[in-house]
Amino acid sequence: MSDPGQVTELLRRFQGGDRQALDQVYPLVYDELRIAARRALARERDGLALQATELVDEAFLKLVGTDNVEWQGRAHFSAIAARASRQILVDHARRVSAEKRGGGAEHVTLGDADAAVTVPSEELVALDEALGRLSELDPRLRTVVEYRFFGGLSEREIAGVLEVSERTVQRDWIKARAWLHKEIYPAAGAGS
Repeated sequence: MSDPGQVTELLRRFQGGDRQALDQVYPLVYDELRIAARRALARERDGLALQATELVDEAFLKLVGTDNVEWQGRAHFSAIAARASRQILVDHARRVSAEKRGGGAEHVTLGDADAAVTVPSEELVALDEALGRLSELDPRLRTVVEYRFFGGLSEREIAGVLEVSERTVQRDWIKARAWLHKEIYPAAGAGS
């Protein structure tokens, strides 16, 4: 892992119009983005025909096309990369779902983001829609899920980006998971 200050400086130079800074930043963040991409793709049971390298490349292209971002550091970059990865994965999942509609997907709950959880494309789309609704209620809860589930950020990294304590991130993660479970699997809560 490279010096976080170096990455931040290169991102700021790129934002200021220095196109060469982009060439320098990509190799510095590539391994980190690839690890996050592998985690995100490992959860996708339906096989989106998307490789980690492709997800990294697509996410990076999406990132460099992002205007009006004031880069605050490496964790901030990783957080925005998580959002870009989420958008790419959900777009691919929607295409897969549209092609096979139904398919008898097995019910899989959202477990701890650090575990090897697989999510069928239909549930990934449902998760994305539920995150949209959660954002209306509490944007920070949505952000915690997005950064942890799609970006693989640690509680410490999320706390740093959001400028809250790690304990707050832990509580937000618990609340968000419970709310999302009720939204995605409403029949499961009806019998309780």
